[in-house]
Amino acid sequence: MWKPLVSTARVTDPASALQNMRLLVRNDAGVLRATVGGILLCTEEPQKWFPNATIIATRYRGRDRASGQFDAQEIDGPLQRQISGAVRFVERNMRVAARKVPGRVDMPQYSVGAVFEAVVNAVAHRDYSVRGQRIRLSMFEDRLEIDSPGALPNGMTIEHMEVSQSTRNDVIASAFRRLSVGEIPGSENRQFLMETRGDGVATILRGKPGRRPDGIPSTG
Repeated sequence: MWKPLVSTARVTDPASALQNMRLLVRNDAGVLRATVGGILLCTEEPQKWFPNATIIATRYRGRDRASGQFDAQEIDGPLQRQISGAVRFVERNMRVAARKVPGRVDMPQYSVGAVFEAVVNAVAHRDYSVRGQRIRLSMFEDRLEIDSPGALPNGMTIEHMEVSQSTRNDVIASAFRRLSVGEIPGSENRQFLMETRGDGVATILRGKPGRRPDGIPSTG
């Protein structure tokens, strides 16, 4: 699982490369151990060590939590797998309308690209020291909410989120800039899970259009 993070030039000495990325560290006895970031990114079941490092995804029938659940899933595994699972949960549960102009054009309830950005931000910037809380992705009839444990980092304010950047977990963010998006829905305009353009929040706020497999833009 660490191989996608290590360049071909460094694969002959992966331990050193992973130390440079702070995914491995030597303890007081000189033994290499995984860091928190190393466990969250490079183990199949990081929840053995961090049971709350999961996403609870729920699709409610109405506009509040008392309306009953239509679908629910606890999404676990390494962080990159959680991102994919959460976006696919939204894609599976959101409404898709259609119009004819003159052919059929699908109009999904949400921009999958905006959902991708929101989930990546929630996973990358949550406070993993907060115990007893998980990321909660809640889909209601009229909205989608993502709650990520922890306050905004480093003095960040809601008013300045679109124009300012702040990282709580430098190790995770750095690794996300090396990990390919693969086939995660909504990631078509990106090569890596995170990029340095700083347009993630703007994409979320503006509901940037996604793109269907046939290339026709769709708005959410």
